[in-house]
Amino acid sequence: MGAIRLSYSTFGLTNLDFLDAIDAVDRAGYEGIEISFHRDQFNPFNIDDDYLAVVRKRLDARRVTAACVATASHFFDPHRPHEPSLMALEKAARMRRIDLVKRGIRVARGLGVNLVTFGSGFIRDEHVANPGVDPGELLAESIHECLREIRDDEDMTLLIEPEPGMHIETMAQGLALLDQVNSPRFKLHIDICHAYCSEKNYLDALRAAAPQARYLHISDAREGYNLKIVHDREDLAPDLDFASVLVHFEDTADFLLLDRDHPIHFREAAPSAARARRIETLLDRAGVRKDLEVVGYSSLYAGSSALDDEIFTYLISMPGLSYDVLERARPVVGYLRGARGAARVDRMVANTLTGVVHFHEIPGEGTLDLAGSFRALVEGGFSGYGSVELYHHVEGWQKALDDSYRHLAPLAAAH
Repeated sequence: MGAIRLSYSTFGLTNLDFLDAIDAVDRAGYEGIEISFHRDQFNPFNIDDDYLAVVRKRLDARRVTAACVATASHFFDPHRPHEPSLMALEKAARMRRIDLVKRGIRVARGLGVNLVTFGSGFIRDEHVANPGVDPGELLAESIHECLREIRDDEDMTLLIEPEPGMHIETMAQGLALLDQVNSPRFKLHIDICHAYCSEKNYLDALRAAAPQARYLHISDAREGYNLKIVHDREDLAPDLDFASVLVHFEDTADFLLLDRDHPIHFREAAPSAARARRIETLLDRAGVRKDLEVVGYSSLYAGSSALDDEIFTYLISMPGLSYDVLERARPVVGYLRGARGAARVDRMVANTLTGVVHFHEIPGEGTLDLAGSFRALVEGGFSGYGSVELYHHVEGWQKALDDSYRHLAPLAAAH
């Protein structure tokens, strides 16, 4: 049987000085701390060997141990996180991400850490426009380039983290990538929240993937309103039992919401006769029987609101669309969620395979079976650190830090 040692990610403590973050995690009782890159707190382009020595000295003076270096998908552009990815079509773009992962290896080496983690990235509009290029091959090639940074005589493992909406989204896809790369230095990083979002039976999936996993992320989650955004195409056949669909008409940049309870056409002007017929076809094909509502796009509130974090997290997870289309959809999603006025949708928006929202909740505040997850992982043979990752709770970091430990410590101790 294995064991889970609790850790906490500095990605949830970015309002603090980095050394103060180490102290906070230590005081809270965690055994480990995840060293997460952040452009304003722990930036690998700014830190040098002298600062790494200071960090290591602080860690040596505390009980807490550095568990993993996370190379921060959000690092380069706060408005376009995860980009550029290891699958970017342009070599220069891929090399930027490869360089960041290699910097993660060097930082891990300097701090005596043997795990470095990253994600695959998303299929973007550039991939859709170039179907002859295999993004999976680009990903594997980039990972091999990252692995070359590891010395033959050191114990270092790179980890892939499956994430909702990404090219590597499920455990099965992660395991297949391990086979493709075929290196003993490349293993799986399991995020329990992501598994809840992406697996039909997440407990079985955790148990099956555990032998290849070396690290965990932990947070809670809950069911939401599953909504897909797609371009209109002739063969579009929405399954509203799986998710509602926001159809984007590329020629007018209007949107049609296919939803059994509230079908809505968000438009700038009255549709042509041909577009009106197309809308009727889509409504009929989706089995929508309620009358179509019309909302003027220019009337939508497009400013900031308390929902910004939720909507941003949702939109960036939508693959295959340009950022301009996603930004144009933002006020539509805000309208549905009640950014200004009454909400049409009373649950957080989700873009997942299960309808669970990819929004990291404090453990114990969602509906994820964390005790069952720990049990499945340990029964599957996992042994290692599980880091609480709560980047959605930076403002309330102290509560998130303490409440997480209070809820999780008994569960970890039971295994």
